[in-house]
This record gives sequence, structure tokens and C-alpha cells, in this order.
Amino acid sequence: MPQNEHIELAQKRHGRRLDYHERKRKREARAPHEQADKAQNLRGIKAKLYNKQRHNEKVQMKKTIRMHEERDTTQKDAPVQDGAVPAYLLDRETQTRAKVLSNMIKQKRKEKAGKWSVPIPQVKAVSEAEVFRVLKSGKSKKKSWKRMVTKVCFVGEGFTRKPPKFERFIRPMSLRFKKAHVTHPELKATFHLPIIGVKKNPSSPMYTSLGVITKGTILEVNVSELGLVTQGGKVVWGKYAQVTNNPENDGCINAVLLV
Repeated sequence: MPQNEHIELAQKRHGRRLDYHERKRKREARAPHEQADKAQNLRGIKAKLYNKQRHNEKVQMKKTIRMHEERDTTQKDAPVQDGAVPAYLLDRETQTRAKVLSNMIKQKRKEKAGKWSVPIPQVKAVSEAEVFRVLKSGKSKKKSWKRMVTKVCFVGEGFTRKPPKFERFIRPMSLRFKKAHVTHPELKATFHLPIIGVKKNPSSPMYTSLGVITKGTILEVNVSELGLVTQGGKVVWGKYAQVTNNPENDGCINAVLLV
């Protein structure tokens, strides 16, 4: 075979190799767009499974990135010592590791979180059948997507009901409470304080968003009347309190202040 044909063959092979790498690069560049399109267009159980898979991949990727970024840095404390110290002894006994420091911060956070021990640590879960009553609606009363809340609830100051056609959950006026009897455990006194909001209902996050108040619910109450101040001298405006009774049975909310 003549020399020039050898050269042509080599050039073709090289061109094919370049084409392959270029195609591969373009395919990888297109992949995120294709994944996004797929995630937007999938419906039903396939969409749930695909989104769960993507979520797991993202979590794993973030963990990997964090692991690579986590540096085992060292900081030096330089205490003043009597007499001269050789250069090879300067770095000894004076190093603290960044990971140890972060562990200390985590421990402090845990201790801070542990401070909020509540008077009633465990409460019986309240089922949806107990909290909601099914309401029939429509011309022939065949539609049953509306729910009436049968427990005491809290709604904010500027709350306005939606039109009946769009109202999913109905909170009756007679079950809306704005104030609670809050007992201060150290002062041994009870105060009638306004409720600011429902912080957490242990039975369900949906109850929390709806403002449903059951036994064990954490409320935020306005304690400005009590005259409590912080260490810096600022007046405390809101504090958390836990409900200790069943308000729908007693007709009032009794709670204990978390101090």
C-alpha cells in the first residue's frame, strides 16, 4: 500500500476517535436537560419513583462534595513560654484539629436543644377521623372533599375565609381560640395570654399548618405582660408553652410555659 494511503487511513481513524469524544461530550452536556424534561413530563407513580431516584443521587453527590471539601486543618495556639524553644518543637503539643472544634459546636447545639424538655414528653396521636368530619357538598350532595375541623384551632389576626367553592378545611368560629391560660412553673402563677401562633402539633404537620390545638401542642404566646427580660436587658415578647389539657372538652386552653 502506498505511503499516502496509510496517512489517509490514519487520519480517518483519528477523525473517528475525535468524533466519538465529541459525541460523548455533547451527550454528557445534554444529559441534565433531558433529565429535567423527563422529570417535568412524567406523571403518576413513574414521576414519584424518578424524583425519588434523582433526590437520592443529589444527596449522595452533596455528601461526596462535602467529604472532599472537609479539610483536616490545624490551628496553632502560641502560648508564651519561658526560654527559647527549638524550631522542631514549636508545633508540638499546640495543635487543635478543626474536626474536634466542629464536634464541640455540634455538642453545644445538642445541649442547647436538650434544654427544651417539655412537661408532657409523650402524647397519644390524634387520627384524622377524630379531627375532621366529612362534609357533603354540591347540588346532589355527592361530593365529599370538604372537611370540618372538630377540634379547637387558632387562626391569625388577618384571616379571611375562602369562598365556599374553594374552601377545603372549615374551621368553625365557635372553635377558634385567641387566648390561653398559661402557667409559669417558677412563679406558680397563671396568666391569660394571647396566642401568637401554633409552633408544632406532635400528631401531624398538617394540624400544625391548620392551627389545630390538641393536648401536647406547642404554642407561641405573648408574654410581654409578664415583664420577662433577657440577660442583655431586652423585654421578651414571645415564648413557647405546651398545652396540658384537651381544649375541646374543657372549653379553654391550659398550658405550661417552657422556661
